[in-house]
Amino acid sequence: MGARLSRSGSSLSLLPERQAAGRPAERRESDNDSLDGLVRREDIAQFPYVEFTGRDSITCPTCQGTGRIPSEQVNELVALIPYSDQRLQPQRTKLYVVLSVVLCLLASSLVAFFLFPRSVVVVDAGIRSVTVQFDHSSSTVLMNMTSTLNFSNPNFFSVLVQSVNCQVLYMKTVIGTQQLDNATTIQPLGHSQVNYTVSVEIGSSTPYVYAFCTMPSIKVHNIVVFMQTSVKTSYMVRTSQNSLEAYRYIDCGSNTTYPWTRQQHRPSLP
Repeated sequence: MGARLSRSGSSLSLLPERQAAGRPAERRESDNDSLDGLVRREDIAQFPYVEFTGRDSITCPTCQGTGRIPSEQVNELVALIPYSDQRLQPQRTKLYVVLSVVLCLLASSLVAFFLFPRSVVVVDAGIRSVTVQFDHSSSTVLMNMTSTLNFSNPNFFSVLVQSVNCQVLYMKTVIGTQQLDNATTIQPLGHSQVNYTVSVEIGSSTPYVYAFCTMPSIKVHNIVVFMQTSVKTSYMVRTSQNSLEAYRYIDCGSNTTYPWTRQQHRPSLP
């Protein structure tokens, strides 16, 4: 039923049976084609680079048609990157710039704060003691006046007190001088004190002073002297100078020790 007979010579066959028999053959042919395709792709993958040059083509000057870059030219060759490549588009540029500026300002502020030179404060603490001697043969009064200077260093580095110069005058006449070199070194944010002694001689040019100082009927023999003190300090690459001036009362009749009093100074321009 439903089968059609055909005659070919002496053989008989059913058409549906031939069609059924042909289907496995077609499947085998398709499988063979797919296997051939895989083998062909593998062969192509293993096939070396070949540059096919024609009439209008030239050989690659970099690899010379080999498809590989020589190892000795790795550091000499430059790769071309498309303009749209993401590596050429910096990220967070503004943030990095702002952070850099802030860090630079902070570092500059710290350096300026710690290294900016500040003036050294010099205070004349006055006369500490006076020793008196008399030369009766020449009617001369000899005195040794010991004074004190207080130093305060507001800097974050050491300060050297290069010199201390003092001059004592009586009635506009110089009666004594003293100079100290490399007196002391003041530590950072520290304080220091320098004592210096000035030898004073009031001679025959003012004989009334000798008479006044040796007069036994007077208990206190005060005279007024004028003291000029110059202090020179140096730190880093800067040198400054302070000038101190003051009138002092001293007792020229006997040895005297004075209580410590803080006297303000008059600073001069460096």
